[in-house]
Parts: sequence; C-alpha cells; structure tokens
Amino acid sequence: MNLPNKITVSRILLIPVFLLVYFLQPFTDVVNTWLALCLFVIAAATDALDGYLARKLKLITNFGKLIDPLADKLLVCSVLVAFTATGAVPAWATILIIAREFYISGFRQLALEQNLVMAATALGKVKTVFQIALIVYILFPFEVLIFAPVTWALIIAAVVFTLWSGWDYTAKNLHVFNSGGN
Repeated sequence: MNLPNKITVSRILLIPVFLLVYFLQPFTDVVNTWLALCLFVIAAATDALDGYLARKLKLITNFGKLIDPLADKLLVCSVLVAFTATGAVPAWATILIIAREFYISGFRQLALEQNLVMAATALGKVKTVFQIALIVYILFPFEVLIFAPVTWALIIAAVVFTLWSGWDYTAKNLHVFNSGGN
C-alpha cells in the first residue's frame, strides 16, 4: 500500500477515535471538545494531503480512487450521525445528506463498471466546504459563538448544496444510465 492510500486509510481509522472522544462525558468539557475538533480537522485535512501526494508522486491507484471518496463519506456521515444522536443536527438533514452520498456512491459504482471515470464537480467541492464548515462550527468549543441562526444557516446550506450537487452530478453524467445495459 502506497503512502497516499495509507493516509486515506488513516482517515477511516480516525473515525472511531473521533466518536469515542465526542461521546466521552461530559462532551462539553473544553478538553474533549478541542480534541474532537482537532481530530476532525486532521481527518478532513488528510483528504487534501492524500490527493496531493497521489498526484505529485504519480501514485494514483484503483484502490485510492475507490477508498478516498468512501473515506470522505464515512467521515462526514459518521460525524453527522453523532450530531443527530446528541441533538446538534436534525435527523432529516442527516438523512438527506447520507441518502445523497449513498446515491452518488452507487452512481460512481455503475460508472466504474462501465470503465468510466466521473470527475468531481465544482458544486461537489462547494458541498464539501459547507459540510465541513457545519461540522467545525458545531464542534467549536465556545458556546457563545454557537448562535442558532448561524447553525441553521449552515445546516440548510449543507443540505441544499449536497442535494444540488447530487442533481448536478447526475445531470452531467446521464450517459452512465444510458450505457448501463439494464
């Protein structure tokens, strides 16, 4: 396994560590909160690092193409489920985001079976920015900065860009359905 793929796998391995820290009682303890925030930021940063190294060192592999987006989805979805369990994010928002992620994963799998590479879109990158911003904002350990209107604006923006990017991704790649043979 090459270095970029090891970094990607480390992102997956950080998920249970994050969850353990997040659910430590009391989570409101500043140390736990800072630690959870740092773990998430480190895990999210590995996404940029593994991609950069894979391209720079010409170490792009089929395993990396498969596991990198899966690691991203596992990280974000795991955190959102944890947030839903603690009441920080409503279940409907988490369900919509997870549904889109499952749908796009299936869509990518269909394309892969047809030897098609589907590049990420600009809206997909914006979606990721809003999802990460929402998570970081909720994890930020100073309650005085967590204003309900800002939290709701970030939830709505994350859901809207998540759904919009899924629709955009589908619209730009309809040929995958037409080539599916079924």
